[in-house]
Amino acid sequence: MASWIRGEPAVSVLFPVAPSDSMAFMLTISTDSLPQTSLTWLAFRVAFQDTLERIALAKQIDQYPGDGFGYLTEVPFLRGVPPHVQLDLLADTWRRHQASDPCDASLVDESVVYAVCETAARVAEHDPSGFRRLVSGGPLQVDILPDQVLASELRSLHLKLSSDGDFLIISQFEDMAPDDAARMKREFRLDEQRLETMFDVLGRWQMSTGFLDSLSGLMEPAELGRVIDLLGEGQPAIGTREDHPPGDEA
Repeated sequence: MASWIRGEPAVSVLFPVAPSDSMAFMLTISTDSLPQTSLTWLAFRVAFQDTLERIALAKQIDQYPGDGFGYLTEVPFLRGVPPHVQLDLLADTWRRHQASDPCDASLVDESVVYAVCETAARVAEHDPSGFRRLVSGGPLQVDILPDQVLASELRSLHLKLSSDGDFLIISQFEDMAPDDAARMKREFRLDEQRLETMFDVLGRWQMSTGFLDSLSGLMEPAELGRVIDLLGEGQPAIGTREDHPPGDEA
């Protein structure tokens, strides 16, 4: 079990990799790499656990999937993504971040990184005790003081990346006429192929078969039982809301 001490977020590497060697293993956004630090772990962990708790609450009152909750609501275009699919996307981005080969981030990956950082920062600011609860029991032992300083450090993770923020612009085109939207996309020099991945996730309902494996390093094996109970195990890799309409469980 690794540990992190407040004041060392920039140099405390979560995985046993020397900083000079770890660059090849990071998720790359434009010309920058998301650092494999315990601060990054905190962002992913808190966002995952916070969304999972909200799913549990919604199911308790029989109002799942509901509307408009989960960490990915930080990205306007993706607010309609079901919360359990949000967790699947988070797990996949986390897996790619740990990959043994260099990984260029998709626009969905960039959205996830932005959203987990913003969610964790918000929890650190407004619910310090909740932040500690969401972090406890995981594979990283931390000694933290959730406050404005930590929130700023979490936000700086995505602010320091040279992302164009295209994932935040897309929602502006939703109410435009097709010709106007196409013209604006050209003006902003948006890559249509990269944008397609964002549209793809809007129709997803089922979870990928590798979901649990992708949580390695983020969740302890003993914690996965609760995840399985809430979300189910072994969902097909490809599925749409039409295959599994709202009101059915994942």
